[in-house]
Amino acid sequence: MRSDLQSLEITKGELRRLSGMRRGDLLIPPTRRQVSWEILRTLLAIALLGLSYWVLALNFANHTFLLIALHLSAVIGLIVDDVQTILFSQKNRHLINLVMDVDRYNAVIKAIDINDQIEAAGNSEVALNNREQVIEALGLTRADLVRALKTERILRTNQRFIARHSDLFDNNLTALATLQVNDQASEHGRLLNQALDIAVDVQAEMKKLQNQRFS
Repeated sequence: MRSDLQSLEITKGELRRLSGMRRGDLLIPPTRRQVSWEILRTLLAIALLGLSYWVLALNFANHTFLLIALHLSAVIGLIVDDVQTILFSQKNRHLINLVMDVDRYNAVIKAIDINDQIEAAGNSEVALNNREQVIEALGLTRADLVRALKTERILRTNQRFIARHSDLFDNNLTALATLQVNDQASEHGRLLNQALDIAVDVQAEMKKLQNQRFS
């Protein structure tokens, strides 16, 4: 990956640091299908625990009470964790939307990286003609994503704090809007438009957050 792309990607570790949440603690997206799949996984895990108890109980009959306590604790832990994950994801859809925007953003970076590798292999015709413009748009989009994730976390954990620091809602949308794509049908134009679309989505989420928290 070229040096100008290396610092742009938002890694899983950075996403966790910014949002305060592990990706595994979220249902992305929190659809009925995803919720059903999560419940099914939990039921399968409970079934395996039941099988584990049955096998161990046959071999350690003198420790039945201990085995019941251990397996029951594990089952309760699975159910509680599942319920918390589902409820949190349903309640914090703005965070889910931002995480999905991060995925889209990283996908654009990956697409550019693959294009760079194809170019480096001797296919100069695939080179991005407006690479600097695309990188600039991605940089601005990254800044908006980072700010949005930080602000969402503050809103989620401390509404009074964000009310006293409204400057956190300043954004780069005006600067992004000045970036024009002349050849929208081209590959580099498509990549730039994707970066701009993500930025607009982020700003829309920020407005929704403001309206929801302060209405």
